[in-house]
Amino acid sequence: MPENETTAPSLENLLHETRAFPPSPAFAAQANAQASLYEEAKADRLGFWADQARELVTWSTPFTQTLDWSGAPVAKWFADGKLNAAYNAVDRHVEAGLGDRVAIHFEGEPGDTRTVTYADLQREVSRAANALTALGVTQGDRVVIYLPMLVESVVAMLACARIGAPHSVVFGGFSADALRSRIADAEAKLVITADGGYRRGAPSALKPAVDEAVGPKDGEPASTVEHVLVVRRTGQDVAWTEGRDVWWHDALEHADTFHEPVAVDAEHPLFILYTSGTTGKPKGILHTTGGYLTQAAYTHKNVFDLKAESDVYWCTADIGWVTGHTYVVYGPLANGATQVIYEGTPDTPHRGRWWELVEKYQVSILYTAPTAIRTCMKWGEDIPAGFDLSSLRVLGSVGEPINPEAWMWYRRVIGGDTAPIVDTWWQTETGGIMISPLPGVTATKPGSAQVALPGIVADVVDDEAHSVPDGGGGYLVLSEPWPSMLRGIWGDLQRFKDTYWSRFEGLYFAGDGAKKDEDGDIWLLGRVDDVMNVSGHRLSTTEIESALVSHDVVAEAAVVGANDETTGQAVVAFVILRGEHADRASTPEGAEEVQAELRNHVAKEIGPIAKPRRILVVPELPKTRSGKIMRRLLRDVAENRTVGDATTLADSSVMDLISAGLAKPSASSED
Repeated sequence: MPENETTAPSLENLLHETRAFPPSPAFAAQANAQASLYEEAKADRLGFWADQARELVTWSTPFTQTLDWSGAPVAKWFADGKLNAAYNAVDRHVEAGLGDRVAIHFEGEPGDTRTVTYADLQREVSRAANALTALGVTQGDRVVIYLPMLVESVVAMLACARIGAPHSVVFGGFSADALRSRIADAEAKLVITADGGYRRGAPSALKPAVDEAVGPKDGEPASTVEHVLVVRRTGQDVAWTEGRDVWWHDALEHADTFHEPVAVDAEHPLFILYTSGTTGKPKGILHTTGGYLTQAAYTHKNVFDLKAESDVYWCTADIGWVTGHTYVVYGPLANGATQVIYEGTPDTPHRGRWWELVEKYQVSILYTAPTAIRTCMKWGEDIPAGFDLSSLRVLGSVGEPINPEAWMWYRRVIGGDTAPIVDTWWQTETGGIMISPLPGVTATKPGSAQVALPGIVADVVDDEAHSVPDGGGGYLVLSEPWPSMLRGIWGDLQRFKDTYWSRFEGLYFAGDGAKKDEDGDIWLLGRVDDVMNVSGHRLSTTEIESALVSHDVVAEAAVVGANDETTGQAVVAFVILRGEHADRASTPEGAEEVQAELRNHVAKEIGPIAKPRRILVVPELPKTRSGKIMRRLLRDVAENRTVGDATTLADSSVMDLISAGLAKPSASSED
């Protein structure tokens, strides 16, 4: 039998026979969330959030006002309260007598392990906070973190929070140029990085990218970075700048293990996280402390039905993305959870690596992306069948809509046909989960995020902002403020208003299309703007187009996201070559050479995640009379569909030229 063949009933039959999967009575009886939560939140939404903030967060100065919406669309939640996020994530658990509870089971890709208790974490975070202070970092200074998935990554984030220094984590796969732009925008004072990390069985360097990012560059202002703190992970040789570079272990070795957390205002910035926008410049999404921590803890406890005293939780996301912030660092630790952190990839050293870790640590809650699920489906269910996955009791999905086929496979093969699946919708901007089933309460549907959580008000509207009826489709919006909402785009309040609040008056427009089914449950349809979702990572078409055009051989470029069964969307680029280079792509060999150059160029400019899956050399691009590129038509080509209506083009014959050009040898390939 082929490895991806299954003897299970067809998806069509399953959905016909069972429209939804009701929670088992035994699970429902013990669930954290009960159906009454919805009524409580509906009756007094602000009172509901105040109760969550008091129950789940420890305040050094209690708040008296829940929400100030007078400065809409900038919200203030619990504004007159004071707290510290690191204290909430670590110290209070130690003070409660839980210092010996395991906070982190770390597993490195090479097989090295480390067990960190809450008492251990308190000592390490305190030492790191003192080390940062010794390097001149003070409250309000920004710190960029560029690290693999290590214990030190969590410690670094919490150390920043402990002293009131907002952190900006940059995914370790981003290039030096991408890192430079983020450092410059945040005006960071310090960078925390590593010599490298392990990926797919080999060490991968990080320090050289930092050296390039903070070094001098013609035509750009000098870097604001005063020190680079370097974790020794792989033992690789690294260039060293005396007076600027400091080894992490040296800095912490001499630091005191006691540090008093700094109480900050609830609206004090906790972190800036950069995400792609529909214009080339990434957006620095700003999150503050009190509201964010409240919603992180609330959603983590209820969406995953966390039992902190017995569960082992594992979110597979990298800390470079918001999922790693909220559901690896702040949410789980605020709730006193025990969790697994894994450095490497699912297929190193073998394709059963994840399931091996589930069995080893008896993971009971698993949160991952549809891309990973679909990849495991391709590898075959005989691989997870070789491991004991019976400890799993709740499964989560994040990053993009999950297709019903993957949902059913996830439930049957990984969840043993019993574990409820929480298909979660949220964004970097929302800070925490917004739409999701509640295990023990919701009868789950394959492929649907279903309902807004208690305390959240979401809707699907048409072009005139009218709520669509059940069975209708339109735009997903949020009509009431929520605690973990972004407070703006760093340094650009107008862009914040224009990006999120200008499409529909008084409504936050998420940028996603959605539909309601006949029961009123929400199904996400993906992005409606020019931001692609590749493996759960948001990438701007404009940013990739700009990178392509910056190469000497490219005269013009257009990028679209094409449906891909594994990654959700794949980057497909259409390029017009400059005259003197056009002949190079006229043969298969030349086309491959051009494609390789351009793909590597995009990887250098933005990062490997942005490399186009396919690059197609074309003679012209389809444009309207106003000069706008009609990406809809290019998406038809990329997805091998019949090209749609081209009557609004300035020259409709362009599509014939593109089709004729693509019939010849072209620079298209996949890897």
